[in-house]
Amino acid sequence: MKQLFDDTSFKCSKLVTQSYSTSFSLAVYMLAPSIREAIYSIYGFVRFADEIVDSFHDFDKQALLDDFEAEYYKAFANGISLNPILNSFQQTVREFNIGDELIQSFLKSMKMDLIKSDYNTKAEYDDYIYGSADVVGLMCLKVFVAGQQERYDKLKHEAMRLGSAFQKVNFLRDLKDDNLVLNRNYFPGVDLNSFDDNAKTMIIAEIEEDFRVAKEGIKKLPIEAKFGVYTAYVYYRKLLRKLENTPSHEIGNTRIRVSNYTKAGLLAQSFVSYKLKLV
Repeated sequence: MKQLFDDTSFKCSKLVTQSYSTSFSLAVYMLAPSIREAIYSIYGFVRFADEIVDSFHDFDKQALLDDFEAEYYKAFANGISLNPILNSFQQTVREFNIGDELIQSFLKSMKMDLIKSDYNTKAEYDDYIYGSADVVGLMCLKVFVAGQQERYDKLKHEAMRLGSAFQKVNFLRDLKDDNLVLNRNYFPGVDLNSFDDNAKTMIIAEIEEDFRVAKEGIKKLPIEAKFGVYTAYVYYRKLLRKLENTPSHEIGNTRIRVSNYTKAGLLAQSFVSYKLKLV
């Protein structure tokens, strides 16, 4: 039965999410059951593309990414794919009216990772973040508002700022691997080999402003999405605090993490704030 295959496809996307990100999985679980599968499918799609450019060093990354893109469009045209990740994603795109410009912008940033190692201007930096993170937030927003364009337009700016904040925190957390393993520097005007407190303070201030704007949007989200998104917001704010309290030279030499014990406490904190209608 086709339905059994589709159900299995969404389970595969869920498995990808759980395998690659316990934090994101926790946040998705806090969403209403009616929208969890769609968010898993978005994560599965963007995670596979990201893995191609970040991890598959012994293979032809360009060919793999080109094939992945071509197979997605074939799946969308046919309404089915034997790749379960693409099968679940194309269904989500259709159901929630996710515009192709979002998908193309995301793939553009992934392609940039194959050929570009330094982002020397703010315009380049902003363009990359838009494609790699903002549009992922916008895809999720399409699901949160059930594809309704008017509600989407009202929350679009804040959703983009939240995506930007998450991505910039990831850049800061992954400074060591980006610099030493992937030979990338996303921060314009920052020398990662002499990363100092001034550079860290500047980046953190930028992220804080993104979070400030984004929080106003979280308050306006539909009830089905609010608690899950707020949970992710609280987790990333905690990660940012840890980065802020970590010496700049140490950020460049290790990967800062939030323990599972702390994550459990953050979940409880998020639940209390949510129930008290503080967000």
